[in-house]
Amino acid sequence: MKQSELTLIFLKAGMQTTVQDQGRAGLQHLGVPIGGALDKRSAELANYLVGNKQQTPVLEITMMGPEILFDTDALVAVTGAQFDIYIDNKIVKNEEAFHVKSGTIVRFGQLNYGCRAYMAVAGKWNAKKWKGSASPILQAAEATPDSIIKKGSKLKIESAHLNKNGTLDKNTSTPPLANKIRLKVKPGPEFENISRTAIAKFFGQGHLITQDANRMGYRLKTELTALEEKKEMISSGIIPGTVQLTSSGQPIILLNDAQTTGGYPRIVNITDKDLDQIAQLKPGDEIWFSLE
Repeated sequence: MKQSELTLIFLKAGMQTTVQDQGRAGLQHLGVPIGGALDKRSAELANYLVGNKQQTPVLEITMMGPEILFDTDALVAVTGAQFDIYIDNKIVKNEEAFHVKSGTIVRFGQLNYGCRAYMAVAGKWNAKKWKGSASPILQAAEATPDSIIKKGSKLKIESAHLNKNGTLDKNTSTPPLANKIRLKVKPGPEFENISRTAIAKFFGQGHLITQDANRMGYRLKTELTALEEKKEMISSGIIPGTVQLTSSGQPIILLNDAQTTGGYPRIVNITDKDLDQIAQLKPGDEIWFSLE
């Protein structure tokens, strides 16, 4: 297997481009968020296409993509959100591995569907890790200085010209992207404390995502009746996919970079198998909930 050092040089950073891997499981009791790729399936499929191991970092590209100069030949794949992707001025396909020649610029153009794309590059990524992960903690960026991409950032990879795995078949490809989805949930610890009127409204209508949407969580536009009885709550553990109900009655979906404890009622938890879909939603998209 031939290897050479590759440097990705970011001529433009995009809206929010970060290095992400599988995150930091097992440290929540210390107040450390799990982090990691929001759409884990798409990240894993990108690595699969270029022959990398699942835990190899990828670029998570949100809404508006970067422009990247490659100083060495490389094998690349992009999955998740559907962008127009160009090698210099030639468009390439999503969900297929493609070769990039030395001196080539890869550019992300128009976003057609979804919210977050994942770009894998074959080889060993040399981004600095903290507690076993290269995923950034946005509140403490100094822990992983290579992982929040800015204009002029340089990312080094021991590029491996592996045999690509080709395109994704119908059994491995990502599900179709949509701006209206239904998510399966399980009752949360405070589910029984919520008024039946609020519960009926929660499951009986769609919920629009507000502009307050990021890797920490999505605030929904709906306003529900709050608790049956207002009880003092101690701060309790939360996980990605927990839906809390604020004192004003607005649901918030907590995601990978959220705090590890919270004081709002935990109304439901989104099932693990449906979590990846949330990563592809953006403000204005609509969510419906169903009990599993």
